Amino acid sequence: MGGVTKDRCHLAELASMSETGGRGWYLGIRRVCVDTLRKLSIVMVKRGGLEAVNDDDITSVGLFSPGVEHFQPKQIVKSLIPSWNTLVFFEVSPVSFHQVSEVLSEEKSRLSISGWFHGPSLTRPPNYFEPLMPRSPHIPQDHEILYDWINPTYLDMDYQIQIQEEFEERSEILLKEFLKPEKFAEVCEALEKGDVKWNSRGPPNKRFYERAEEGTLPDTLKDCMALFRSEALFLLLSNFTGLKLHFLAPEEEEDEIEDTKEEEAASAPDGTEEGTSYSSSEPEQNQAALSNNSPQSNEQTDPEPGKNEAKKEPSVPTCQGELRHWKTGHYTLIHDNSKPEFALDLLLYCGCEGWEPEYGGFTSYIAKGEDEELLTVNPENNSLALVYRDRETLKFVKHINHRSLEQKKTFPNRTGFWDFSFVYYE
Repeated sequence: MGGVTKDRCHLAELASMSETGGRGWYLGIRRVCVDTLRKLSIVMVKRGGLEAVNDDDITSVGLFSPGVEHFQPKQIVKSLIPSWNTLVFFEVSPVSFHQVSEVLSEEKSRLSISGWFHGPSLTRPPNYFEPLMPRSPHIPQDHEILYDWINPTYLDMDYQIQIQEEFEERSEILLKEFLKPEKFAEVCEALEKGDVKWNSRGPPNKRFYERAEEGTLPDTLKDCMALFRSEALFLLLSNFTGLKLHFLAPEEEEDEIEDTKEEEAASAPDGTEEGTSYSSSEPEQNQAALSNNSPQSNEQTDPEPGKNEAKKEPSVPTCQGELRHWKTGHYTLIHDNSKPEFALDLLLYCGCEGWEPEYGGFTSYIAKGEDEELLTVNPENNSLALVYRDRETLKFVKHINHRSLEQKKTFPNRTGFWDFSFVYYE
């Protein structure tokens, strides 16, 4: 076997097959775009109702073409359709990517035996780090915009105190019926009219969804985006979370900062270099750690302020955001070049009546280097999700599978749902 593959693939050296395994491919299973450090991949299809192949309802192995500039996958250039008693193999290189499409039929499930040959390492191209999405400070806008858009319940100061207490305990909160009903109806109507230009966002080894081109947004959607960038909302989020997202937000008490410094010093030998792990019971520690970089905390605790004068410039809270469309086949992935940081995630969902968790599309938060799921945020109409994460917390959006097409039975003209996705930085 090794000799045959060497001759056919023109590979000088192949080690023995060091990895093999059986796999069942059943309804709903798929593998999104991946690369690999292996040299040669082989698949033997052993069982399944594949005699009458229909490209529309059977899973296939898709091979991507790499982009010229950064060697990122662009589009599928060849699909390998499995059939009974067939052997498929393809060479793997540092710039090759492949995926396995979703199984769409119970009758088309199959079993396969997969294996990989290893060989001498090839030179991999330098890691490509995507440019960061632009961040901007708030847009000067007074509090009237809040009264125009937001459910009055959330503008009550006593209720904001309750929200902050819950958020500080859990590091997350879901605020239902966040926008006024009439405003939310206007937003949904504008989204469903189809006047928005959507651009597919990739590359597929990191993400696949549609992002609105803001220049094409109708006035209602432009105004909603402006709401999330407004000075008034920055201050409101400060009141909801206790984070310093506006200069009017109260500073942390000196004793809280000192306590946090003592706790960090005590746990330093066992801690990580980047930050503390996510814990729903320790948001105050995370927030205090952020505040240690502020001018006030330096003045209170720095024994030699002259040496750190350059560090005392106040940071300006910023945000980045986009309007996204999610439908069948969409997802995001955690990848090697992810650079998590302290941030507040905001999600406002639209058009997800009847959306079920089994469809996918939910945002999952996990601890870095762990399989444990810390939090799942499910799409829920007119609900504002706020999640505070640290440098040890990663997130992804679960692949939306074919079951989501059930939504069309109730809403024939709708495909998927939308969300306003913003991230705020102190």
